[in-house]
Amino acid sequence: MASSETGTEAENSTMAMQECYENYIIVDIGANLTNKKYGRDLDSVIQRAKDAGVQKIMVTGASIRTSREALRLTRIYPGTLYSTAGIHPHDAKSWTDGYLDELREIALSPECVAIGECGLDYNRDFSPVDVQKEVFETQVRLACELGKPLLLHERDAHQDLLDILNKYKDRLPSIVIHCFTGTCEQAQNYLEMGMYLGMTGYLCKDKSDNGIRKILEDGLIPLDRLLVETDSPFMYPNTRASKLPAHVKEALTERSLTFLQRYCTFQRNEPCSLPAIVEMIAAFMKKPAEEVALATAFNALKVFGLSQ
Repeated sequence: MASSETGTEAENSTMAMQECYENYIIVDIGANLTNKKYGRDLDSVIQRAKDAGVQKIMVTGASIRTSREALRLTRIYPGTLYSTAGIHPHDAKSWTDGYLDELREIALSPECVAIGECGLDYNRDFSPVDVQKEVFETQVRLACELGKPLLLHERDAHQDLLDILNKYKDRLPSIVIHCFTGTCEQAQNYLEMGMYLGMTGYLCKDKSDNGIRKILEDGLIPLDRLLVETDSPFMYPNTRASKLPAHVKEALTERSLTFLQRYCTFQRNEPCSLPAIVEMIAAFMKKPAEEVALATAFNALKVFGLSQ
């Protein structure tokens, strides 16, 4: 009887070790967990992320309200959630005189690890271009003042973004291009300025000959400049996309697909989809997924000063 119990304990121990090795260590540097789509089950969403191997999640602030809410969530889930504070270019038109002081107050909290999501978006033009530029530059100055990294959003505004950043090039903190969707040339420009690129499930949608798939396949981005994110609830990684190469689909593990297909949808992506994104990135780069997971997690800890 005793030997039977010992055997069971040994099996349980072995299974626990296997699970530990199966699990990646990943950091999601961008999830919009203040979104109302998580209003009913955020505890479960965060637990699923941890079960999938996502150790830490940065909750994106894109307005004063969501920046405050993101900071509040970090106090409920200390050591797991971190936050950012910024005004998204879509909301630049809502900027008022008191916003800078409010952003500074939020950003001074140790749990708030970056200024952003801020930047320029000429794709949708929800705010006038001149207002976007002014609000963005104000946040760049705040990041320089506080020495906190910048989490940037850029769509169809590459050169204007660089022009503003170059005005502060001697003072700039670390910079991350959040959810990069640009070209090889744009990636090269960002990398030459010492920036980091955040990759999402967008790579399932990329149909260009000069976009992120080519950047990964051609080794244009070194591992020490790569970060990963889900941009939840957006950017669902559609692993069934017809244009996704066979070798990339074959690289997806049953474990990662289970989390993705059981809990995530086009309407509501979750941080637990990040392992599948990492496996796809690794397949495009022709590297082991574990290597990409660990490298990107280390980059996140280093850039944003997350506690280990």
